[in-house]
Amino acid sequence: MNNKQHTITKAVTLSGVGLHTGVVANLTFLPAPANHGIKFQRVDLPGQPIADADVDYVVDTSRGTTIEHNGARINTVEHVLAALVGLEVDNILIQLDGPEPPIMDGSSIKFVEALKDAVPLEQDAHRKFFELTEEVRYKDLENGIELAALPLNDYRMAVMVDYNSKFLSSQHANLSHVSQFEKDFSMCRTFCFVHELEVLYKAGLIKGGDLNNAIVIADKDYSESELAHLSEVLGKPKISVSKEAGILNNTNLHFNNEMARHKLLDLMGDLALVGRPIKAQILASRPGHASNVELARKIKKLMLDAEKNKVPTYDPKQPPIFTHERVYELLPHRYPFQMIDKIIYLDDNSVVGVKNVTMNENYFMGHFPNNPVMPGVMQVEAMAQTGGILVLSSVEDPENYWPYLVGIENCRFRKSVIPGDTIIFKCELQAPIRRGIAKMIGKAYVAGQVVCEAEMTASLVRKS
Repeated sequence: MNNKQHTITKAVTLSGVGLHTGVVANLTFLPAPANHGIKFQRVDLPGQPIADADVDYVVDTSRGTTIEHNGARINTVEHVLAALVGLEVDNILIQLDGPEPPIMDGSSIKFVEALKDAVPLEQDAHRKFFELTEEVRYKDLENGIELAALPLNDYRMAVMVDYNSKFLSSQHANLSHVSQFEKDFSMCRTFCFVHELEVLYKAGLIKGGDLNNAIVIADKDYSESELAHLSEVLGKPKISVSKEAGILNNTNLHFNNEMARHKLLDLMGDLALVGRPIKAQILASRPGHASNVELARKIKKLMLDAEKNKVPTYDPKQPPIFTHERVYELLPHRYPFQMIDKIIYLDDNSVVGVKNVTMNENYFMGHFPNNPVMPGVMQVEAMAQTGGILVLSSVEDPENYWPYLVGIENCRFRKSVIPGDTIIFKCELQAPIRRGIAKMIGKAYVAGQVVCEAEMTASLVRKS
C-alpha cells in the first residue's frame, strides 16, 4: 500500500445516466490538496454545496449507498469510491451536475480508466491509516449476514454470497492486495434477480437500469408472456434467457464468480466512508449496503475512540515527512540547538517529531556527569521546535518567517529522559492560527509514556 497521499494531476470528466434516478449527469474528478479527503460537490444546486464522503452522512442504503451533507444529496456513491480506494487516491473533489454518478457499465472500470488518464500524483504527506487493534463485527442473524474486520497490517478482503438460486450458487471472492482491484475486480458489474426488477421499478428505482449496465439473473424458467412483460418494464424489444446460465439476453460474464467480486467492490466502496484508509482483514458473508455501512460505522467509532487517547508511534522503516536536512532549512537553530532529527507526521493541526537522545549531547557533560538526565528545559526546547515546524507550515513562504516561543503554561515533567531514549514529540493546535499567534498543546513520549507536557504559545514574525 502507498505510504504517501495521492491526488490526480488534472481534471477529467465522464457522462452518463444514473442507475436509480435515470438522470443524465456529468461527473468531474478534480485534484485536491493533501489532507482534503474525498468530497462530492453538487454544482447544479444553489451555492454548489459540498458533501464529505463520510458514513455519518449516509441517509439511504436501498440498492445503493446515498449520502447527504450540507444540502447536497448524492445517490449510489459506492462504485466511484471503490475506484478511488482501488487506485489509492486519497484527495479528490468530485463535481456532479445531477443527483447520481453515471452508472456507466455497472462496474467501476470507467472510473478507474478516467482516474488513470488523470494521472495519480504523489503528495508530500503521509496517508492517515487507521490500523485496527481489535476485531469489529456486525451480524444480522435473521438474514444470515455477518461481517468482520480483524487486525492486520495490510488490506485484504474475502466475500461469500449465497442466494439459494438455481442459477447462482454459493460464490467466493478474495482480494489479497489492493493492487489486484483494477485487473480482477473493477470491471465486475452490478446484478439483480428477475423477481426484483418490477419491485425496484415500482419503488422508483433503476430508472436508468438497462441490460447493458447490469447482470440480470433468472430465478426460474419464464414463459414467453412473462418475458414479454419484462421487455415492457425494461423498455427492450425482446428479452431471452439462457437456460444454461440463467442470465437475461445471454450476457457474458467476466468471471464465473463476477457477482461475488462485485459484492467485494461494493464493500470496498462503502468502507471508504470510514473517512481514512484502513488496515484490516475484512471478511463478509452475504454483505449488502446496509450491513456494509453498519460495519463502517463501527470501525469509525473505534477509530474516533482510539484518536482520543492516541499515543504517536515511530516506525524507522517508514520515510519521514521531513528529514533533518529539511528541518534545518526551516528552523534557524544551529548546533548545539538543533534538537529535532526528523518530522514523521504533519497536517494542518498537528505535527510529530523525533529526537534520538545520545550520550554525545553536550549538556550531559554537566547534567549530570555520573547520572546523565536530559534537562527539562531542553525537552521543552525540542518540543517547541517541533511546534515551530507546524506553525511554519501554515504559510506558503516559511523561509521568510521566524517562529518565536512566547509563552509556556502548565508545564510538567513526568519521567527522566536518559541517553538511548527516543523521544516522540506531538504538538497540536488548540485553535486556528490567528494573526500569527498559535496556541498548542505539546506532549513528549518515550516508550509510549508521557515524559513532558506543556501548553505553548508561538508567534510567527516576518523577517525584516
